[in-house]
Amino acid sequence: MAAEWKIGGKRCLVTGATSGIGEATALGLAKAGARVTLVARNAAKAEETRQRLAAEAPESPADIVLCDFSSFDSIRAAAEEILERHERIDCLVNNAGVFMLDRQETQDGIEATFGVNHLGYFLFTRLLLPRLLESSPARIVNVASHAHKFVSFDVENLQPTENFSGITAYGVSKACNILFTGELARRLEGTGVTANSLHPGGVSTGLGSNNSGWLANLIQPLAMMVLKTPAKGARTSLHLAMEDSVSQKSGLYFANRRISQPRAFATDPATAQRLWEVSEKLCGLEPLSLPD
Repeated sequence: MAAEWKIGGKRCLVTGATSGIGEATALGLAKAGARVTLVARNAAKAEETRQRLAAEAPESPADIVLCDFSSFDSIRAAAEEILERHERIDCLVNNAGVFMLDRQETQDGIEATFGVNHLGYFLFTRLLLPRLLESSPARIVNVASHAHKFVSFDVENLQPTENFSGITAYGVSKACNILFTGELARRLEGTGVTANSLHPGGVSTGLGSNNSGWLANLIQPLAMMVLKTPAKGARTSLHLAMEDSVSQKSGLYFANRRISQPRAFATDPATAQRLWEVSEKLCGLEPLSLPD
């Protein structure tokens, strides 16, 4: 029988950890005794979050690794820093994300919503995977969204240039999170490393605050009136990171801390495998080879 999963003392990485769900997740993990690494783009905000964790969870000191998920070079540098700094990675929570009303491109020429929300998860996880495997049992938690349910999905057209819709691009990127999770779980079967994705619910966060214009100015005030607090939105992320009851569950999609059913295309094995191949090529990675 496998040993009981206890989060106390475990090394947990949380991306997008300076606000919203990410910050609430980091705080929840720290309060439970985990050793949290805050992976964030803004150094000042990261330090504010670190100080908050130090005040509310003084027995669980956190550290900071800076990373801009719109840059492959930055992702690679952050992963290298983490591997040099930490001998174990017990849990990786991929949470960082953007919502772009208008089409923009990353530093690598990738459509930004797809690039940050999916390829950011994909590349960061792939680079850290050897350490996660060495740390087995370990967990990968990918924050996705029910937004995937309102879009169509074409794995051969993930970066459209015509008739761009920010809402559609966001939904497609969240579908990618679910497909990536399923294919990752399939490839990791039997290794002791699990991968699950989740819908956090409608949460009032900083998502979308990078946009400008009258519509963008309405997003945050309306969100504050009708959506969950980040603490409530983090509950399913924390459930997947912390609870022993999900130790043997992998490749699943959760909402409200329960298994949920995504759209059929988001669980299609052929689509997931093709997305994996496309993602490897875009990130400049060799095909994944796991140790025997």
